[in-house]
Amino acid sequence: MGETVFRGYDRAGLDAQYDNRAKVASFDAHIARWTADGERARATLAPRLDVSVGPGARETVNVFSARCDDPGGAPVLVWIHGGYWRSLAKELNDFVALGLVPHGVAVVNVEYDLMPAARMQTLVHQVRAAVAWTLAHAASFGADPQRVWIGGHSAGGHLTAAAAATDWAERTDLPAGRRPAGGFAVSGLHDLEPIRRCFLDASLALTAAEVAAWSPVAMPPPPDGDWTLLVGGLEGPEYLRQSADLAAAWGSDERRRVRLEVAAGEDHFSIVSPLADPDSALSHRLAAAMSAR
Repeated sequence: MGETVFRGYDRAGLDAQYDNRAKVASFDAHIARWTADGERARATLAPRLDVSVGPGARETVNVFSARCDDPGGAPVLVWIHGGYWRSLAKELNDFVALGLVPHGVAVVNVEYDLMPAARMQTLVHQVRAAVAWTLAHAASFGADPQRVWIGGHSAGGHLTAAAAATDWAERTDLPAGRRPAGGFAVSGLHDLEPIRRCFLDASLALTAAEVAAWSPVAMPPPPDGDWTLLVGGLEGPEYLRQSADLAAAWGSDERRRVRLEVAAGEDHFSIVSPLADPDSALSHRLAAAMSAR
C-alpha cells in the first residue's frame, strides 16, 4: 500500500473508487443504449432543441413538453447530465424524457460548459441559470412553475445539489417566492476533496478553494423542498459515503425533507438507465413525486 491520500485510501485505492468505467464492465453498452434512446426521444417526442438560456454557446436546453390534465400545467424535471464535469453532452441524456413524458412530466435537459476550459463556478452558475429560466418560462411550454424539480446523474447529481443550495430569493430574474419544489441527486458527488486527490485531478485541476466553495456538503441546505439522494448499492464505499454525508449535513425539518435511498443491485450506470422506460419502477417513482401537489 502506498501513501495515504484520503480517508485511509492510497492513490491507487482512491482511483479505483472513482473509476466508474473500470468498475462497470457494461459501460460501453450503457452509453450505446443511452445514445439510441436519446435519438428515439428526439424523433418521437417533438422537443424544442437547443433553446438558449444564457449567453454562452453551450448554455442551451432541450425542452420536452408533456400533456397534462391539470389546468395548472405539467410538473417539470430540469435534468443535468454527468461526465465528471469534463465530458458528455445533454443529448446523451435525452432518454430521460422517454420515461417521464408519458406520465405527464415535462423535461428540460440542460447543457453546460466543460472543465477544465471552464471552472466549476461557471458550471454551477450555468445550471442555476437553466433552473431559473425554467422557473420563469415553465408556463410557455405548458408546465407548472410551482412544480419545477431538479435532477441529475453523477456530476449532474453534484450540480443538482449545488442548484438546490441556491438562495433563489436573491435572484432578480424570478418572481418573488418562485423556487424548485425538490429534486433527485443520483450517484452525486457532494464532497469534492477526493476528486482533487484521485486520477481526475489531471484533467480537472480543482483547487482547494474550489473544493471548499463548491462541495455541497459545505453549502447551506435548501430551506424547503423534497430532496432525494439516490445511489446504487454496487457503486462502492466512496459513492455511498458521498450521498450519506450530504444527507447528514443537510438533514430534514418541518419544511425540508432530505432522504438517502440505496438501490440494491444497481451500479453507477444501471441506476439511471430505467428512466428510458415509462413502465420502470424508477420512472413511476419520480413521476408520482413530481405530480403530487
